[in-house]
Amino acid sequence: MDIGLNMSISTNSIDVADIAARAEHAGFESIWLPEHPVMPVNPVSKYPGSPDGSIPPSMADMGDPYIGLARASAVTTRIKLGTGITLIPERNPLVLAGAISTLDRFSGGRFILGIGTGWLREETEIMGGDFDHRWTQAREAIEVMRALWTQDSAEYHGQHYDFPPVQCNPKPAQEGGPPVLLGGNARNVFRRVARWGDGWMPTAASPDQIAAGKAAIEELAEASGRDPSGIDITVFGQAADRDMISRFEAAGANRVIIRIGDTTDASALDEIDRIAEAVM
Repeated sequence: MDIGLNMSISTNSIDVADIAARAEHAGFESIWLPEHPVMPVNPVSKYPGSPDGSIPPSMADMGDPYIGLARASAVTTRIKLGTGITLIPERNPLVLAGAISTLDRFSGGRFILGIGTGWLREETEIMGGDFDHRWTQAREAIEVMRALWTQDSAEYHGQHYDFPPVQCNPKPAQEGGPPVLLGGNARNVFRRVARWGDGWMPTAASPDQIAAGKAAIEELAEASGRDPSGIDITVFGQAADRDMISRFEAAGANRVIIRIGDTTDASALDEIDRIAEAVM
């Protein structure tokens, strides 16, 4: 069972490079950073993670995960570098493919692309995404990036992206490009994972939900002629609970990601050591 850490970097955060170095020293397998590039001031959409739909202030104060992970990569040699998550409809895949390739190559093939499509319509549309068809757009974006990562000259002609032959270099260190993990709990997510994802990454799932999701993904993968053994299951945003982690492992998870709370001062470094002691 691999164990990683997720956190946000904000205006008052300590340097993510310091966090990454301490996490690697403590033995964690990976670190994960989220994103909200902009936050609308007066959204109509309700946040599904709070009882009244209010949006936590922290969502309006998130640093860019790729800059943060680049800093982390420069001071580490082993720990994997993940996005939890990249909001794919809000990024141009041609630009993102180059950024990911560069990070993966110079980190020695340590990048993991966790993706989602978001819940905040206003943010998605401000950033140029098609909210009503955001998962179709996300699938096309991944197809675009995989083509750019693997072909000397790539072109694409889809509903959301259409371009003639182009070159994109450098290529990622990982053959075929970094693994792509899909967030979400809905049945449609299982179908997407089985068809074109490398893994499933739900947030706030229970061990029973993990076991049921794993079974569903395996069934769908086999039905489409795909070997399900290579599909990774990552449980995201969990507490530092050794017994619960054991239950997730028994349910079929490959990785559990534990959230670090406050990263605004050096106490975050001590929290990393406390989490390591509790679960590892």
